[in-house]
Amino acid sequence: MDTKSIRNFSIIAHIDHGKSTLADRILLQTGLVTEREFRAQFLDDMDLERERGITIKAHPVTADFKSADGKTYQINFIDTPGHVDFSYEVSRSLAACEGVLLVVDAAQGIEAQTVANTYLAINNDLTIIPVVNKIDLPAAIPDAVCEELVAFLGCAPDEVHYASAKTGEGIQGILEEIVKTIPPPTGDPEKPFRALIFDSVYDDYRGVITYLRVIDGSVKKGDKVEMLSNGKVYEVTDLGIFAPNMKQAKGLSAGQVGYVVGNLKDIRAVKVGGTLAQPGGGVEPLPGYVEPKSMVYCGLYPSSTENFENLRKALDRLALNDASFNYIPESSTALGHGFRCGFLGLLHMEIVQERLERESDLDLVKTAPNVTYEVLRTDGTISEVHSPADVPDPSFIEEIREPIVKLEVMVPKEFIGAVMTLAEERRGMHKGLEYIGGRRALLHYEIPFAEIVFDFYDKLKSSTRGYGTMDYEFIGYRAADLVKVDILIHGQPVDALSIICLREKADIRGRKILARLRKEIPKHMFQVALQAAVGARIVARENISPYRKNVLAKCYGGDVTRKRKLLEKQKEGKKRMRAIGNVTVPQKAFLAVLETREDE
Repeated sequence: MDTKSIRNFSIIAHIDHGKSTLADRILLQTGLVTEREFRAQFLDDMDLERERGITIKAHPVTADFKSADGKTYQINFIDTPGHVDFSYEVSRSLAACEGVLLVVDAAQGIEAQTVANTYLAINNDLTIIPVVNKIDLPAAIPDAVCEELVAFLGCAPDEVHYASAKTGEGIQGILEEIVKTIPPPTGDPEKPFRALIFDSVYDDYRGVITYLRVIDGSVKKGDKVEMLSNGKVYEVTDLGIFAPNMKQAKGLSAGQVGYVVGNLKDIRAVKVGGTLAQPGGGVEPLPGYVEPKSMVYCGLYPSSTENFENLRKALDRLALNDASFNYIPESSTALGHGFRCGFLGLLHMEIVQERLERESDLDLVKTAPNVTYEVLRTDGTISEVHSPADVPDPSFIEEIREPIVKLEVMVPKEFIGAVMTLAEERRGMHKGLEYIGGRRALLHYEIPFAEIVFDFYDKLKSSTRGYGTMDYEFIGYRAADLVKVDILIHGQPVDALSIICLREKADIRGRKILARLRKEIPKHMFQVALQAAVGARIVARENISPYRKNVLAKCYGGDVTRKRKLLEKQKEGKKRMRAIGNVTVPQKAFLAVLETREDE
């Protein structure tokens, strides 16, 4: 197909601003889906996406659009997620496009993720078409939102499009603007085949299915292709486009977006962001994009040790579908064998756990999440610590460095004071304040990631009556006075309950964790001591009193020595049980660490 007739673009926006609804409307407008086949959130094929009303995976679609000038164009568009945890999906989608639709809610205005996504598009040198969506809402203020976009983007007011994805108003004009404004792909169909891999999935029957954007050349069924990341060569057994489901095609040429299936069963062979090329063509790998860096870690363990291999296979499949997720095996004295998993944020962690439990029918135990730290040892070496259990002995530590993020908070200007107070309580360093339009303010902070990862977003929503939004970006590590707090149950440290926190808050955090554990751990036949320790120093202690049998009930009289003998015998029995007894810790006790953070 002639590249001049192809247009590739993504739909980006803050969460819940109408991206998926706009994508649905484009499907209807181009005739790709009939009214009879249509359903809301058509491209969100995961039950989890439909239940939560959010997009988790980016979805490519190819459609034909007949313009007012009589020409027919092939438009390839990708509906992307809007939550900050899935910004990696957005960055992958932008690498396969020449332009974007920047969608803004007519009632909400510009939000934090709107700003972040716009900068991503600018950094990729993409054409931006601003769209004010949901103009049919009673609370809509499209003209005020248009002014915000003009001030933010520096565009002319007549370049901003008004639309209602729900009613279909303005959609035709947006499609005309896409084919008019967004440039066609620049690839050369005559050059050797080369394509960017922007996603992949695993099918039990077909093997690995690779989603790609063809940059140069063409590919057809029966061709040999090479994965430049590992030199693996395989034959193309099937290929096609998304219309919106997979549809077979004779071939894919420069500028097109589609999928390729080959005799490839190794799910670790495909590297998202890598280059697929003609074998021996001497082509250079494409630059791809920056690898995601996991910011939150937690342990995932099967509730039954028999399911360990099933969990490993499920993680392998999920890692292929989600390139931002990573894991390594680990062993815990409390929970047995499991995996230490890395995520982009708390929502990402929650979604991964739900997908594992639903798609692979697993029952999982999750440890309290923690962020990544850097430890400078006394010998000068630096190591990353993903779990408090990995922190070395204090005598070998020169300093501990915590991750710092650049935080951007978008709020109506009347809530600036509340946000500043919240950020300062969390050790935030104010870096700037700017006004967008006449109604909103964008605050810039540098703040420890551990201070915002758990409940900062909830507190932000509470203090701004739901209007505040945030986005963050990792910028580096900074030294702080941090210590590891060990939790000891019956004298034994439980690695799954250890935490890293500020030295000045160690005793407070320790006491709160022990108070929660005391409620969650049932009584035993002997006294159970709960302790919080920093190194060799105990900073907090709680006792769980034992069950007590009244051994004097049968003594209805007689000498006091008889009673004393029974009490001494009971005392010896308790002492022996305390020496050899094991403490049973229920699974819900491991969440106590997270819950105590929310109470602060």
